[in-house]
Amino acid sequence: MAQEVNKTAYVPIERFRDVPLEEALVLAGAKSGDPVFIRIFKREAILDVWIKEDGAYRFLKAYKVCAYSGRLGPKLKEGDRQAPEGFYSVTRSSLNPNSKFHLSFNLGYPNAYDRAYGRTGSYLMVHGNCVSIGCYAMTDEKIEEIYSLVEEALKKGQKKVQVHIYPFRMTKENMSAYSHYRWYSFWENLKEGYDYFEAEHLPPHIGVKNKRYSIYETDE
Repeated sequence: MAQEVNKTAYVPIERFRDVPLEEALVLAGAKSGDPVFIRIFKREAILDVWIKEDGAYRFLKAYKVCAYSGRLGPKLKEGDRQAPEGFYSVTRSSLNPNSKFHLSFNLGYPNAYDRAYGRTGSYLMVHGNCVSIGCYAMTDEKIEEIYSLVEEALKKGQKKVQVHIYPFRMTKENMSAYSHYRWYSFWENLKEGYDYFEAEHLPPHIGVKNKRYSIYETDE
């Protein structure tokens, strides 16, 4: 199967309709400050926010990614203009309220897995605006909601917000369609984390062993 063209992926965000955040919180039976969990799907250009209520995470809201750069697959090196894939986490020190892209939070790339492969890069963010050279740009309006959910959760005691970034929704059909891609074995490893959350509605504990992500029972 041919590799996708390396280009910045722009999404017609005006075609995406969702409910106001306040209404979404009511529907989820949650409030700002409750623990949150984020999943990003590159091909679909979607950022999903989940929020914890009654011991499990409930879907809160989906946001269209306005722009990301690169193709399906992980980021390999500084300057390759590739948006990362993998398991990352955001802490209070990751937040930047003074970003030149309105608001941002650092994904923490390279993580332990990336470093095990000698991958390099810095300042990989989820941020406002609609331009990307390796980040996930959400528009200023959308990042205000996402940033505030993350910030309030961290302020109220959540130690870190996990951000899981996938090439696509890791269904059986999608995995089969991409089975001949270069990164298929890497994606199979990511799917272990995807499947855990789908089954438990709790983010797993993520480790790295023998240059693979290790998926453990959640410590939440």
